[in-house]
Amino acid sequence: MDTSLEMERRGRKMQRSAAARGSGEVSPRAADGDEWRYWEGLNHEVLALIFTRIPADELTRTVPLVCRGWREAVVGPYCWSDIDIEEWCRRIDRPDVIDFAVRKLVRRSRHTLRRLCAYRIGNWGFSLTAYFGNHLSVLQIPMSEINDLTIQKSSGSLTALAVLDISYCKNITSKGLVTLGKNCRSLVNLRRNMTPPEYESTQDNGVAAKINEDEALAIANTMLGIEQLELAYGRFSDHGLDAILSNCTALSSLDISGCWNVKLDGDVGLKCDALKFFKDPFDDSYELYPSSCDDDCDDDLDEEADEVI
Repeated sequence: MDTSLEMERRGRKMQRSAAARGSGEVSPRAADGDEWRYWEGLNHEVLALIFTRIPADELTRTVPLVCRGWREAVVGPYCWSDIDIEEWCRRIDRPDVIDFAVRKLVRRSRHTLRRLCAYRIGNWGFSLTAYFGNHLSVLQIPMSEINDLTIQKSSGSLTALAVLDISYCKNITSKGLVTLGKNCRSLVNLRRNMTPPEYESTQDNGVAAKINEDEALAIANTMLGIEQLELAYGRFSDHGLDAILSNCTALSSLDISGCWNVKLDGDVGLKCDALKFFKDPFDDSYELYPSSCDDDCDDDLDEEADEVI
């Protein structure tokens, strides 16, 4: 049986037992067997350890209805130091609704936030996450709509950030990466995968992606402690890659799938071969993010969004 439904069933039975006795207290006897359970009176931190097994959308909609103690635990910060709503975000696929939900849940963390996994959040969502993210160590927000200006204004508090995924965030440029590199001194893992770049015809009737070294140089000059790096479909060439390999001496894992301007000539190829893990530009195992919304999930999105958070 679903975990949240089972806990709700137990809570309802305890409430009915209390009502039958004419008292306002919840019966300490569990509904099943003779084991004693003070579910409502459990410490909120203990309840949070149980509730983290429940998806965030169910946690906000179902658990608070069981009893006052559970409602207080869900509204408090203990359940929201680790927020993973990426699956829900992909199902909803509406930035305005997603941003509202992220802001609401991040506020509940009350500066205890350590991990956030979401999708397509906006500038306000990022700003509030940074405000409450003094202890944030993992931030995975692919396909988000945040821009350089928001990063410049808000990322100063992200000093504990170690893992960052800003793949497919098209409004972030090298300026935003420079700001992140300067502010996020604990960063060791960066995912900055992009969609395949546009092509332009060359004089020899071949095709070549437009070369742009700015993002590679931003990483090379500001993220010196980076250890794991994903830059699929980047526009840089051997020049930008060599800067990363030369400056980021702690680098052990590198994915440059689809970076077709990289030729791996000379020392660049040798440096790549020396890494513990290396995925070259012509590796064909790379997959883009799947479609964020199935064909049958467009119905009743407004109704679902209203119910979920």
